[in-house]
Amino acid sequence: MSDWYTKSFGDDYLIVYKHRDMQGAYEEVRRMMEWLELPEGSEVLDLCCGMGRHSMALTGFGFHVTGVDLSEVLLTEARKLDKRGEVTWVRGDMRQVPLEGPFDAVVNLFTSFGYFEDDQDHERVLGEIRRLLSSEGRFIIDFLNPDYVRSHLVPHSVRVEEGLRIEETRRIKDGYVCKTIVLQEEGSADSRVYEERVKLIGLESFRSMLERAGLAVDAVYGGYDASDYSPADSKRMIFVGRRGKADHE
Repeated sequence: MSDWYTKSFGDDYLIVYKHRDMQGAYEEVRRMMEWLELPEGSEVLDLCCGMGRHSMALTGFGFHVTGVDLSEVLLTEARKLDKRGEVTWVRGDMRQVPLEGPFDAVVNLFTSFGYFEDDQDHERVLGEIRRLLSSEGRFIIDFLNPDYVRSHLVPHSVRVEEGLRIEETRRIKDGYVCKTIVLQEEGSADSRVYEERVKLIGLESFRSMLERAGLAVDAVYGGYDASDYSPADSKRMIFVGRRGKADHE
């Protein structure tokens, strides 16, 4: 299951997650601008940019944006969205980003973290974020709130999109929140099955990883309304910070 993401972020993903809209992305970026405090023209890296919603919104606010993602399918969608070719789109693994930087900010949004079996891989991602940041660079990592996920998990749901039955089963296993997605065309006996797995990394463990990677946390928010993080009540766990000092320096 360690490579579930190489299969799941394909054509069917575009249907399963079609409800994510540009307006939501613009509102989230508007808040991010307040947190990052960057001037127009700053270089921003959207790490795991997916279909490019946030990259395009960041561009709309005057930043020079580079979007990196492993999925060529999602990058193709992003390029379609980017009608004027304003964003630099790059295919790459977040553990070894094929860029040099430096960037004034790196953002990693909508739970694009915690995908791996080995925590060393998670730490490699954080090390890459630090490497790619300028000396005064800022970062945002928008992750799920593991406590909220545990207490509000919906075990099973079914919906229909574009004649496609989408059945989602969710469970917590071995410290991961796991989702099985079964897609079935109406009138067909055949189905397509995908898995998603995200490690439930708690606040203190995440802080420790960031510190070891040389990333200093300035604030932890519970959502894009800038509410304080609450383990019981917050849907998100959003880290905002800057490039700090690495252990080896």
